[in-house]
Amino acid sequence: MGRLKIVYPICCGLDVHRDFVYACIASPDIHGITSYKSHRFSTFTKGLKELLTWLLQNNCKDVCMESTGKYWVPVFNILEKRGIRVVIANPKWVKAVKGNKDDTKDSKWIGDLFRIGLVKSSFIPALDIRILREFTRYRNKLVSMKNSEKNRFQNLNAR
Repeated sequence: MGRLKIVYPICCGLDVHRDFVYACIASPDIHGITSYKSHRFSTFTKGLKELLTWLLQNNCKDVCMESTGKYWVPVFNILEKRGIRVVIANPKWVKAVKGNKDDTKDSKWIGDLFRIGLVKSSFIPALDIRILREFTRYRNKLVSMKNSEKNRFQNLNAR
């Protein structure tokens, strides 16, 4: 059986949760053997900036993470601003093998799949389109709230 081609020699797999991000960098050592460095970061801005610094210190410019819920968005935004290439993977494409699982192993698994090019990126629109989407959604929410308050007021006057 042939060896799989390494697409990203130095890359990171991220397992993103509400409060923490588990990161695992895969990189070749001086003998060409893959070595791993894992770390846990907070999802607050300070923690995400520490993640960015850690990635840059380890010469890692390619990152892959699962797109679970909305937790990936702040991580993506901070990394994207500094030129890190971020691939957002659908969880069903990077699902770990059943059995002995934990967050560190999940981040390593995501990184390993990404490293050999087995992860397809989800479509993420350009920054200006994402901002426009957020403003549009926020406007729709405000209009809905305004209409709810109008209806509530009219119901009070009808009594």
